[in-house]
Amino acid sequence: MEQNAGSFLAVRRLSGGAIHHHRHHSSPAEVVGVSTAWLGKGLSCVCAQRRESDVRLSFDLSPIQEECLNRLQNRIEVQYDGSNLEHQKALEALWRSSFPGTELLGLVSDQWKEMGWQGKDPSTDFRGGGFISLENLLYFSRNYPKSFQELLRKQNGDRALWEYPFAVAGVNITFMLIQMLDLQAAKPTSLVGAVFLNLLLGFFPRRPFRL
Repeated sequence: MEQNAGSFLAVRRLSGGAIHHHRHHSSPAEVVGVSTAWLGKGLSCVCAQRRESDVRLSFDLSPIQEECLNRLQNRIEVQYDGSNLEHQKALEALWRSSFPGTELLGLVSDQWKEMGWQGKDPSTDFRGGGFISLENLLYFSRNYPKSFQELLRKQNGDRALWEYPFAVAGVNITFMLIQMLDLQAAKPTSLVGAVFLNLLLGFFPRRPFRL
């Protein structure tokens, strides 16, 4: 493991199924390295060296971990509802964060295509990611506006004839994370899922969850 990227958090797998955190140098077969520089950014990236023997792992949860996971799962189950005023306001807020100073003509408008929705009604694109995918896009736009705008406007790199639709890609990323981290399972079934759940405890219960 590289030493110049910050210290590393070691997660040791014990025979009892629980996981513990150590700052310790051990063999690669026993630990997964997670850069604390990434942890400080609120899970910008989590890298795990996964082995075949980790595929069927199961981790017991403490009461607070179980409550944390249940709360996140409840949020994941919320589908976007175009008739819900809270959901409408969140979508309007995303527009204001994306195009400040540009008036939105309506929740159904060809303007939404500029953000990378498939049609003029973005509510039809939330099926896979649910309302939490909209919350994640809004969180990204408010907390990392420079990166958000660069990706939205595709300011870096060479332009191509076929390019990713930004908003739909954001929804798909939320969906992919839910699947990769197995967040709808009763408890983590992979080492990276267990690591993520422990990182999530740092956000509980002070503020809503964001992936």
